Amino acid sequence: MRAAPVLCATAGSLILSALVPAPASAAGPTPPPAAETAGSTIAALRAADTGIDWGTCPKAEGLPKPIKCGTVTVPLDYAHPMGKQIKLTVSRAKATGKNIDKGKGHKVARQGPLVFNPGGPGGNGMYFPMAGTQPEWQHIGAAYDLIGYAPRGVGRSAPLSCEDPKKSRKGPTQSPTHPSAAYKKKRVAQAKEYARGCAERNPDIEHFNTLNNARDLDVLRAALGEKKLTFMGASYGTYIGAVYAELFPSHVRRMVFDSAVDPSPEGIWYANNLEQSAAFEHRWADFRAWVARHDKTYHLGDTPEKVLAAYEKVRAEVSREPAGGKVGPAQLQSAFLQTGYYDDYWPLRAHALSAYVKGDPKPLVDQAAPVRESAKEDENSNAVYTAVQCNDASWPTDFRTWDRDNSALAKRAPFETWDNAWMNLPCAYWSTPRRQPLDVRTAPGELPPTLILAAERDAATPYKGAQELNRRLAGSALVTERKAGTHGIGAGPNKCVNGRLDAYLLSGELPEEGAASCAPHKEPKPLGT
Repeated sequence: MRAAPVLCATAGSLILSALVPAPASAAGPTPPPAAETAGSTIAALRAADTGIDWGTCPKAEGLPKPIKCGTVTVPLDYAHPMGKQIKLTVSRAKATGKNIDKGKGHKVARQGPLVFNPGGPGGNGMYFPMAGTQPEWQHIGAAYDLIGYAPRGVGRSAPLSCEDPKKSRKGPTQSPTHPSAAYKKKRVAQAKEYARGCAERNPDIEHFNTLNNARDLDVLRAALGEKKLTFMGASYGTYIGAVYAELFPSHVRRMVFDSAVDPSPEGIWYANNLEQSAAFEHRWADFRAWVARHDKTYHLGDTPEKVLAAYEKVRAEVSREPAGGKVGPAQLQSAFLQTGYYDDYWPLRAHALSAYVKGDPKPLVDQAAPVRESAKEDENSNAVYTAVQCNDASWPTDFRTWDRDNSALAKRAPFETWDNAWMNLPCAYWSTPRRQPLDVRTAPGELPPTLILAAERDAATPYKGAQELNRRLAGSALVTERKAGTHGIGAGPNKCVNGRLDAYLLSGELPEEGAASCAPHKEPKPLGT
C-alpha cells in the first residue's frame, strides 16, 4: 500500500499481505476466452506428465533442510499454451506424520499437499514450508505436505521489475495527508513514469494477472500429482482462490480463505481501494486507543486524540529535519501503517514514538528507515502488485476522478487515503489491455464446502469482503474473530480460530449453520511488561 506494498509476517500465522484495492468498467464481467480455457487444460496435462523434480533448495531461497525445491513450467499466455513458457519456483516440506495430538483430537493421516499463497499481489510464499515448525501449524504439518511457491513475476519466477531498485527505496520523502495541487501534479508525473517503466522493461506484462495466477495454480495442482487441490490463501491469495473456484470448481478438495478480498466485480480494484483506506482509519484509531490506555508506559497522552497530536508533532518534525537523515513523513507513515495490519507491532511502534518524543530517535530510525538490503525484493513485489492490479480491471483514467474521490475521503480518513491512491495511480496510465473481473459465484453443490476466516476490524481486507465472499460461494462457512483487526488470522494467536482451521483441514468439519464466532485474542502488552 503506497510506495511499496507492505509485506510483513506475523509470528503466528506467517502471513504476507499488501492488498490495496480498486473499479470495473461499465461493460461488466466477461467469461474467460475459450482459447485460454483450453490452454490451461493442455498445460495441466503436460504438468501432470512431467511432475516436479524435487531437490536441494538454491541458496538464494534461504530455506533450511529438509525443505526441497523445484520448478513448475507454465505458459506465459494460456491462449498459446505451446508458446513461450516460464518457470515458477516451488518449495515443499513433507508431512511429518507425527501423532502430536495424542488421540485427543484429529487423527493424523497423510492428506496430500496443502498449497499456500500469502497475498500481495507480489507476496512470495516460498517460505511457507517453514511454518510446520511452529506449534500452530503442527497438526496440519503432520497431515499435509506444506507447499509454498512464488507466483509469476515474483522472486525467481520470471521476475518483473519496473524501475531501478535503488530509486524505489530512497528517502526521506514527504507524505502530505492533504496534498497541494503542486504535489499532486508531481505524483501524477511519477505515476506516468512508473507505468512507462513497467511497459518498457516488461514487454509481456499484460500476462501477469489474477486469471493467469489461478490457471498457474491449477497447473501446480497437476504437477503435484493431485486430481483435486487443497489450498489456503491469505489476503490477495483469497482472490486467487475465489477465481480458481469459479474457473475450476470440480478441482477443489478443500479451500481456506483467510482475510478475504471482496470479489465483487464492481470493486476490483478501485472501489475496494477506497473502502480499504476508510477501514485503516478505524484501525489507526484502535492503535491510538491502546497507546492511550498505556499512557503510564509511553507518556504520549491518555486519550486517542492526545496520542494523535503527539504523532502529528513528530510527523511535522521529521518533515523539517528527517530522523537520522533517513526518516521523513512517508517513512514514518509506512512504519505506522503496519499497526493497522498487525497488533504485534503496537508495542514496537509506541516505544519508537515515545522514545523520539523524549529525544531518542534511534528506535524510530531502526524501525522506519529504508532497508537497502531489501530494495530489490521490495521493488519486485511492487512491480508485481502494480502489474496484477492494473491488468485485472479498468481504472479511472482521468485524475480528476481520483482527486475528487480521495479528497472527499481524506476529510474523514486522512491516515492512509492519499498514500494508498499514489501507490495505485500508475493504473490510470497503464498501456496494456485491461481484463474484466470474473463474477465469482458458485451454485449449491457446484463447489465443496469451503472455510472463510475474518477479523471483524481488519483494515487491509474489510470484513464486508468476507461476508460477500460467503454469500457468493454456496456452502462456505464464515468464522469471525470479533472485535479484532489483525490481518491474516489462521494459525495465529487465537486458539478458537485455529481449532476451526484444524477441524476443517484435517476432517472437513465446518461450523454448524455455516458460521461461528471467536472472542478476540489478547491485546499485546507494552514492551518489558
